[in-house]
Parts: sequence; structure tokens; C-alpha cells
Amino acid sequence: MPKNTPNHIQSLKIPKIILQSSKFISFISPKLATLFAAKLFTSPIKHTIPKREIEMDGKSTQKLINIPAINKKVILYQYGESKKKILLVHGWSGRGTQLFKIADELIKVGYSTISFDAPAHGKSPGKTTIMSEFVESILEIERQFGPFEAAVGHSLGGMSLLNATKKGLNLNNLVIIGSGDIVQDILDTFVAKLELKPSISNQLRLHFEKKFGEEMDNYSAYKSAMKISIPVLIIHDKNDIEVPVGAAIHIHKHLKNGELYLTEGLGHQKILGNQDVIEKVVQFIQNHKSFQK
Repeated sequence: MPKNTPNHIQSLKIPKIILQSSKFISFISPKLATLFAAKLFTSPIKHTIPKREIEMDGKSTQKLINIPAINKKVILYQYGESKKKILLVHGWSGRGTQLFKIADELIKVGYSTISFDAPAHGKSPGKTTIMSEFVESILEIERQFGPFEAAVGHSLGGMSLLNATKKGLNLNNLVIIGSGDIVQDILDTFVAKLELKPSISNQLRLHFEKKFGEEMDNYSAYKSAMKISIPVLIIHDKNDIEVPVGAAIHIHKHLKNGELYLTEGLGHQKILGNQDVIEKVVQFIQNHKSFQK
């Protein structure tokens, strides 16, 4: 089976100046090249909120909350009034309002949603972050605003939710959309996109492991899937060029209680607004209301 290559910048064209800089730095020192790649890898792009998300942004109660485990703050969005709450988690360079269409449908059937701008994303302060900080944010938000009936995550948000569930996030069910599976593959693709030597990928992994004191592979989604017993719906598009569909198949293979729903022609982003996908998400959550871990 070919390697899956999920990567949060795979579909983006790397600016020529960055490619030239990475090659020059690599020529001078592989160590400096590793640090340069690490900086780029942990720096999300903060996009202006699009018009389609303005309604959710305006109707949400927003507050800045502290995440003690990482000593960072994030903006939280409370959308709707119901006590039955669903947690929504965006992907890399996303926002807490990005899953607005799913949020709107969940509100129509009696839920409210909690979402957030991950560290260094959207309105949250900071310039750098990494998946482990997504996970810690999720766990702290559950402590302060849970419990949650279910959670829905897109891309890196789905990977983060699988990791958080493995670490104790209490849900009846979970939905992940367009999520990657193997951390090393993400690093390999990132390094290749920067046109650096493949050896830099291992150095990048070792850099993060030394910095955060944990093996990066522990955050691979398929490993978390092995530890999860709640029902998990995996949604993925066959034509997703950012995160190949093989990632979804691989995660599904390792779940005890998983369901795989594949779409075609929606890619990595349009899938979030597709009505059939949204209906599938809502039905899955409603049909698995009372699962006990």
C-alpha cells in the first residue's frame, strides 16, 4: 500500500523565496535547515473570516480562555442555547466558525455547539502551534465547558480529536472529516514540498520530540484509533489531494467501532458544505446518543 501523505500545506504552492531560502540554509547547515523547517511547520496562516462565516461569528458568544497546560489562550465560540453540546474542531489554518454549516444543522435539531480558534489561529493570540496544543486545548475546553454529546473535527482537528479521546475526552460518538493518519508521512511530505533532503524529515521529528518530550508517532491517528471504543464516523473524499483517501481507510481499519463514508468530487474543503455530508453527520450523532465507554 502506498504511503499516505497528509500535509497541511500540500495543496498550497510554496513561495519561491521560501524555497530558495530553504535550499540556501540547507547548504550552509542541515541543523539550521531543520530549525527553519520547524518554524514553517508550526506557523499557521491566519485567513480573514469569509462572508459565509460572518453569521455564526456574529451570533456566537465569544470569550478568551486560558489553556494552562500549554500556557496559551484561545478564543472560544458558544453557538446556540441548548444544554446538549457538540464540540467542533477546525483544521490547520482554519477557524472556529469554519464548520458553520454543520453547526447550523445541529442547532436545528436541538443541539448547541462549542468551537474555538486553536492557538495561533483565527482570533487567538500567538504565531506558532502544533497538534499537541490542539489536543490540550480540547481537553481543557471539556473541563471548562463540557460534557459534550459528540465532536466533529476536520483535517488536523479530526486527528486531534482522536488523540484527545484516547487521552480521556468523554464523548458518545465522534465524526472526523478529511483527517490524516501518520505523523511521519506529514513530515516527509512537508520536507519534500520545501525541496529539502529527505534526511531533514527525521531531524525535524527528532527536533520536535526533544522539544515536547514525546514521540511524534504517538499522535498518529491510526494509533489513537486502536484505543477508542466509541462509534466513529470517518468521512473522506476520494479526490482529496491534501489528505489522500488512504488515510481514512487506514484509520477505519484500526477502529473497533468505525463507519467509513466516502464521497467523490468534493475535495478537502467543499466536503464541509455538502448537504449529504452534513445530513450524514447529524444522523450519525443522533443515532449514537447514549454510547457508554
